[in-house]
Amino acid sequence: MSDIKHPTVQHDITITCLDPWGRTVEVPTTLGYQERDPYAVSLTFHSASGDVEWVVSRTLMLQGLAAPAGEGDVKIYPSIDEDAKAVAVLDFSSPDGRLIATADSGEVHTFLGKSFSAVPVGAESQHLDVDSLISDLLGTSSDAE
Repeated sequence: MSDIKHPTVQHDITITCLDPWGRTVEVPTTLGYQERDPYAVSLTFHSASGDVEWVVSRTLMLQGLAAPAGEGDVKIYPSIDEDAKAVAVLDFSSPDGRLIATADSGEVHTFLGKSFSAVPVGAESQHLDVDSLISDLLGTSSDAE
């Protein structure tokens, strides 16, 4: 299995966050998708103090573009920003705090379209590498590269 290629879809965007004082802060962010984890997408927030990555359901992100979606730690819902542009509101909660951010809906849609081109809806289970998943869970490596 070590010769299987796992394409990655990446799309760089800038999200807008509110800081604790209510000011907007632009944060460079990379949206990522890997075929070997076909049900998930990642958002990597880049900052001077280091990158922070959140992994969310690809379906949740898609649903959140059209209607409120998600429960618990991650919620995504559509909105319109102060310039009347369609945005996705990303609401992340953790024991360490909460982040509310907006991302351009068109950019998120473009990224998701690329991910669906790599692995269409309904074909995700064909791309799961169960051996690698078990190895990751156990902290061992199944690749002998």
